[in-house]
Amino acid sequence: MIRPMMESDKEEVLQMMRRFYDSPAVAHTASDAVLARDVAACLTEGSCLDGFVLEQEGQIAGYAMTAKSYTTEYGGTCIWLEDLYLKPEYRHLGLAGAFFRYMEAYYPEAVRFQLEVEPENVFAVQCYQKYGYQISPYWKMTKEIEA
Repeated sequence: MIRPMMESDKEEVLQMMRRFYDSPAVAHTASDAVLARDVAACLTEGSCLDGFVLEQEGQIAGYAMTAKSYTTEYGGTCIWLEDLYLKPEYRHLGLAGAFFRYMEAYYPEAVRFQLEVEPENVFAVQCYQKYGYQISPYWKMTKEIEA
């Protein structure tokens, strides 16, 4: 089951985020303060960040966060799949596929879904490709402003 994140999920989601952001799946680790702001944004109505919890048999199996933007290239809403994390014991059970299907139903106005993945994370790349995601020909360029 996939559902919107609730206040009661906060501590467990923060623990999963810490594991995710300390793993090789992420190029830049985030401070605890940043992670707390992320969860707070997910729990704030009208925020540009949505949070979700993935459950298996009543237990929290993972979390995800999405951000909404507009793509002029495709003329509509773009959903950035910011985070998708599953606890190791819940991987390979079909939860990622359920999540991608849920996202397409949750955001019916979306014309594009996109995500980032470390090229070395071969399992994740294969998983995303299985659900229709392709490697983009664009280079990503960023400039960070320290808060």
